[in-house]
Amino acid sequence: MALPLLPGNSFNRNVGKEKFHKSQHWGFCNNVMMLVSDEKPGIGGEPLLGQKIKPKCSIYPKGDGSDVPSWVAFDKQVLSFDAYLEEEVLDKSQTNYRIRYYKIYFYPEDDTIQVNEPEVKNSGLLQGTSIRRHRITLPPPDEDQFYTVYHFNVGTEVVFYGRTFKIYDCDAFTRNFLRKIGVKVNPPVQCPEDPYMKIRREVVEHVEPLRPYESLDTLKQFLQYHGKILCFFCLWDDSVSMFGDRRELILHYFLCDDTIEIKELLPHNSGRDALKMFLRRSKLPKNCPPRVYQPGQITDRAVLNSYGDFIKNQADGYLFDRYKLGKVDQEFYKDSDLSLGVTINVWGRKVLLYDCDEFTKSYYKSKYGIENFTSVSCKPPSPPPKIERKFPPYNGFGSEEDSLRNCIDLKPTPHRRNFKKFMEKDSYGSKSNILRFFAKLVTDKCVDLDRMFVISYYLGDDTISVFEPIERNSGIAGGMFLKRSRVKKPGQEVFKSELSEYIKAEELYIGVTVNVNGYLFRLLNADEYTLNYMEQNTDKYPFSNLKLALQKLKQEEGKSRELKQVFKAADSKHTNMVDYNTFRDILMSLTVGNLAEQEFVTIARHYRVPEGTCSDMDFLIALAHEKFKKNMFENFDTFIYSCVYEDREKKNVLPTKDIKRLCKSSRLPLSDDLLESLLSRFEDSEKQIDYKSFFSALNWRKNPVPELQPASYLKERCEDVWLGMPSPIPAKYIDYWTFLKDVFGLEEQ
Repeated sequence: MALPLLPGNSFNRNVGKEKFHKSQHWGFCNNVMMLVSDEKPGIGGEPLLGQKIKPKCSIYPKGDGSDVPSWVAFDKQVLSFDAYLEEEVLDKSQTNYRIRYYKIYFYPEDDTIQVNEPEVKNSGLLQGTSIRRHRITLPPPDEDQFYTVYHFNVGTEVVFYGRTFKIYDCDAFTRNFLRKIGVKVNPPVQCPEDPYMKIRREVVEHVEPLRPYESLDTLKQFLQYHGKILCFFCLWDDSVSMFGDRRELILHYFLCDDTIEIKELLPHNSGRDALKMFLRRSKLPKNCPPRVYQPGQITDRAVLNSYGDFIKNQADGYLFDRYKLGKVDQEFYKDSDLSLGVTINVWGRKVLLYDCDEFTKSYYKSKYGIENFTSVSCKPPSPPPKIERKFPPYNGFGSEEDSLRNCIDLKPTPHRRNFKKFMEKDSYGSKSNILRFFAKLVTDKCVDLDRMFVISYYLGDDTISVFEPIERNSGIAGGMFLKRSRVKKPGQEVFKSELSEYIKAEELYIGVTVNVNGYLFRLLNADEYTLNYMEQNTDKYPFSNLKLALQKLKQEEGKSRELKQVFKAADSKHTNMVDYNTFRDILMSLTVGNLAEQEFVTIARHYRVPEGTCSDMDFLIALAHEKFKKNMFENFDTFIYSCVYEDREKKNVLPTKDIKRLCKSSRLPLSDDLLESLLSRFEDSEKQIDYKSFFSALNWRKNPVPELQPASYLKERCEDVWLGMPSPIPAKYIDYWTFLKDVFGLEEQ
């Protein structure tokens, strides 16, 4: 029973529907107005009863996964089909048609198609991209639809813009793709051969060209081994030839073109020119040619002059020699010829390969299966025994060194002295590098018993000069006794092949007797510089070593009590010090000649009692005033103002280093030694100086001091004069109690 047609009893099918438009039944196709409503949908885009709308794009079955768009699901996927096309030829002298081969690419993501024609050599056709990628419509009468994946299969034909392509095969990916979407793929179809290319191939096979083509494919080797180099360490032993020696080389083998270059490793100061290459990069022949080939003699082609002199056209008389009768056969080194221990021929030079790098070892291990890469020992043979060179004896003409140079070279050169020693020991500043000794002549003649001499030893060239101070009314002229020269040691043969030995600086010290050209001199004393130099170089002067001298005295420890009593008896005023002569007599009686005179002087200098500094202070200030007067220096107020500025705490004192820095920066015309001495005199226990008193004492305008008096010595002078004779004793008083505590450890009672 039907429901009555009342409100609420019927169902409206248009409820929720938004589109009610009608389809366009008339339109234009190829600019012609016609009825196009056969496949148009009904009202609102819904299909009519019994109407089936053809899909415009490829439809694929839905899988179990998520429903993603085709441009995501089939991204970077291409179906490839092999096809051919029969094309009619206008010029039918050779063939009626041509077969052209194509590649059809179908892109499932957007149903676009691209057609490419692979390049065929010498085909005479324009090849490449035939149809660019886009969607292609079906042939009429279905031109309103586009090709989909279901239109392609092996053995079928497709028509693109009036050209029929016959598909005869596809790749494995395309075959699997079609099977998955339910398409039965036909088996491959045989592709016909292009008749024109077949005729051309037959013609080429029966032709022997005058210029035969040889295919040398070196591009593959270059691309595979570009930048890969084998490195071998080599040795060329050329010691058998005159002026030859052993040469260290490095061989580089380039795998990309089988060329070899060799570099030479030159040691320092080898005397050879530092050439970049021992052998430039080229192919190395195994057998060195007997001669050098002229340019153009080694070529890839040989030209034959068959009858060029008998015709006018010279070009027709020359042919290429296809049999290569005049070709020079050369065999070059390959990587298989190189291994450790092998000697190769490098243009007549026998080069031994004794080691290689890690890359070379891995290359030969992977390619040739070589496992043993033990380095070859290439130590040089032991040198032959050196023949001792004998020289003739000295003939007495010139010096011994000059006579020896005549026997060494054909062109004699002057003897080279030790220039480095000369520059280091040359006198500069307050360092004279001259050792001066006060000596007495040892003789039996009564006239010469009281003669005194100054012996100077020059450290720069080991020369000695002797000067005798002039004494009036002595009956002896005085002056230069021995000119500056080297002095030989006594007891040497004059005419001999070896060089003579000369007196060295280490052999001169206080108390020793020196033989100078037959004259015996006993060294009595030395100047302050000499004693300081000997104490600073105790390795050369062991008698100036205080520790060794005290070690000898410690051996007399049994006499320590007796020695203390003797010193106490000599010190009647109980001042803990005695004069030098008393100290020397006591030690001489104790040691009984075990200590040398130089050791007595060293001990006395160490334990001497310092003298008053008043006279020394006046002397230093007078010397500084003399320097200021010569340089007209008067800017002492500027120094005081600078010190006041630096004195932030207003204590009127500054550190010694700041005063010294200020004097140096202001170019105070005083030497370093003199400045150090002045600063030490004004320095207090905290190493600070009262700058006002210091610079006021240096002000020669406001605080003048008596001028220095010249030393009273005779006016006869030379370069070796020792200005002022040394004191016969190194110190006036000796602190014997400090000496006893250091040697025997005695405590004061």
